[in-house]
Amino acid sequence: MTHDEFPIRINKYLAVRGDATRRGADTLIEERKVTINGRLAKLGDLVNEKDTVVVKGLESKKYLYYVYYKPRGIISHSPQNGEKSIEDAIRGQIRQEVFPIGRLDKDSHGIIILTNDGRITERLLSPKKQHEKEYVVTVDKPITGRFLREMEHGVDIEGYKTKPARAKEAGECKLDIVITEGKKHQLRRMCAALGYTVKDIKRTRIMNIALGILKPGQFREIKGKELETLFSLIGM
Repeated sequence: MTHDEFPIRINKYLAVRGDATRRGADTLIEERKVTINGRLAKLGDLVNEKDTVVVKGLESKKYLYYVYYKPRGIISHSPQNGEKSIEDAIRGQIRQEVFPIGRLDKDSHGIIILTNDGRITERLLSPKKQHEKEYVVTVDKPITGRFLREMEHGVDIEGYKTKPARAKEAGECKLDIVITEGKKHQLRRMCAALGYTVKDIKRTRIMNIALGILKPGQFREIKGKELETLFSLIGM
């Protein structure tokens, strides 16, 4: 959190810090498990920048959230013999054990969220939520207006019509597309159904979390207003 964000309500502070959701923070306060500078916190208390806030039972537990730029060739889940997983790639760089939320194909690259907070997994991955994911896709021939329109309106892939998307040209053979679902190899299958072969897929955004200037293999922490917005979008 930045200096300008203080003072901040105690439940919001605990949510942004990763200790609990706002509702969960209120419960912890009602259970007399939260102190501010040694005194029991009350609902609605404000936290200042130099205050010391302690949650009983969570002193050694801190939830962590990271943006990771998964390089090509790295497996996000269930690597086979000889394959390198995200856990292998980040080992020794992040002190606490974290795991990836969701998947990204071995041959694709870009943003994936890492965390040790199992509470957010279902909220992020549930198909019912229809959270936005943005990609830059490079194909084997020039983009046409018809191709973009069909990608936006939905493509039949083996009997399933994809949900509406937002697509725009990002280069002669490149498009920027925002989808709200994640069928297996969906973008590759959509392009193939329209006569295009995918050469490269880069995921640049998940909801409000953007890859930004990270390079393959790099990561950064999600915190402050960015984390608060993410929690709000997933209903925490």
